[in-house]
Amino acid sequence: MTLSSTLSKAPAPAGASRTGGAAARAARRRALLNWVAVHSLAIAAALFFLLPFVFVFLTSVMNDQQALTTDYWPSSWNWDNYSKVWDTPGFLTWWRNTLVYAGLGTLLTVVSSLPVAYALAKFRFRGRNLALMAVIAMMMLPPQVTVIPMYLFWAKQMGLGGSLWPLIIPMAFGDAFSIFLLRQFLMTIPKEYIEAARIDGCGDLRTLLRVVLPMAKPAIAAVALFQFFYCWNDYFGPQIYASNNQQSWTLSYGLESFKAAHHTNWNLTMAATLLVMAPVIVLFFFAQKAFIEGVTLTGVKG
Repeated sequence: MTLSSTLSKAPAPAGASRTGGAAARAARRRALLNWVAVHSLAIAAALFFLLPFVFVFLTSVMNDQQALTTDYWPSSWNWDNYSKVWDTPGFLTWWRNTLVYAGLGTLLTVVSSLPVAYALAKFRFRGRNLALMAVIAMMMLPPQVTVIPMYLFWAKQMGLGGSLWPLIIPMAFGDAFSIFLLRQFLMTIPKEYIEAARIDGCGDLRTLLRVVLPMAKPAIAAVALFQFFYCWNDYFGPQIYASNNQQSWTLSYGLESFKAAHHTNWNLTMAATLLVMAPVIVLFFFAQKAFIEGVTLTGVKG
């Protein structure tokens, strides 16, 4: 037996083992404290954003008298407040109009913006950079600047006042923000895929539908969610074009009328607010993975 093997088999000094054990315990303690600190901040941030929704929900199930007090917990759970709001004259019409506005607006925006973004990302033509600059400039242009000429055209010339069509039809011609977001994502698709599709005999439209579209699903989902949320929460547009026709009101505009009619019934107002917010919250909950993935990948390459 050699001297090195004998020394390796010799027991370690007691002081060294105690020092190593103390260091390991200190490391575990630091790791535990870091975990608690990080998750405490996350829990505090979650509560900060969640408490307003909890307050709205608790108030929505109170009775009329308790909703006017400073109580935070319902003395009785009045679930019929939601049925009262649902049975309000015009509420179902507002729901239908909002679904039509958000659904058609989202579909038309995606269908019209994707080909433009594909052309700006993958085609080489004279004036491409100028067209991209025009898209960015339109993103910076607030809608209030163009509201007067647009209203005169759609309401006076086309006779579409009192409806949501002046808000839906322009989405068939693309949206600057959606075009820019899709273009940023399509820039990340390797050109070899497109060249291989063209070698196989695919034209530009078939390449877009068969190759680009499946690869761009995360960005399309992000654009669709952005547009759906915008249309669902839009108050300015329906106020301009549909305020004189109650049959064309959306939930965002109708909620203001509901609040004015029930300004002392905070429980009903909160119930109506929760019914308006619920579809958006549920949709984002189920689509958040695709939404976050699409937003993250659109900034990889400019």
